[in-house]
Amino acid sequence: MSPTLAPNGKRTRQNILDAAGAVFAGKGYSGANVNEIVALAGTTKPMLYYHFGSKKNLFAAVLEAVYAGMREIESAPDLGNMPPADAMRRLVEVTFDYHADHPDWIRLIAVANIHEAEPILGSPTIAGQNAAVVGILRDLLARGVRAGVFRSGIDPLHLHMLMASFSFYRVSNRYTWRVIFERDTGAPDDAARQRAMLVDAVLRFLAPDGKL
Repeated sequence: MSPTLAPNGKRTRQNILDAAGAVFAGKGYSGANVNEIVALAGTTKPMLYYHFGSKKNLFAAVLEAVYAGMREIESAPDLGNMPPADAMRRLVEVTFDYHADHPDWIRLIAVANIHEAEPILGSPTIAGQNAAVVGILRDLLARGVRAGVFRSGIDPLHLHMLMASFSFYRVSNRYTWRVIFERDTGAPDDAARQRAMLVDAVLRFLAPDGKL
């Protein structure tokens, strides 16, 4: 029977993706071994290559899946029915929380950047998935400007960078900060203060004349 027609075909593909995500996050792209991935997935190399074609394509598929998860979370809140400032606050919180809750996602993005994104250059979906959040921010900024609560001239991509970079860095550098500063950025009380600080920083940055 063809693998695509097998009753467990979709499950096998997902098992491979889950296993590959764990191995790539733990060992990087170069260090990840296909034999280890299929053993963890409980399948075979022919099945892996049937579904994904190559290790490079598998890594791209893993990144597509994790980016899709992030974008689904960002678009889930009913931002369109909230006042602009409340909606922006919620979007910042969602961004912060997703990064905090998905450290493997952070590692995978770091791996992709170590390789200058070459393994995902041919991805048909990643660019489109990530363009969506810029559109959400652009619309939200426009609503805020019309309501008089945001200043004009803000680049939505730069705003996205502001939100994502802080959320990313506090997770990616957690262990070095623990050694250097003897502080755990993931400790619940500290994380809550960081979350509130990022919300405050974004809203103050957006406020007309820099004032809330």
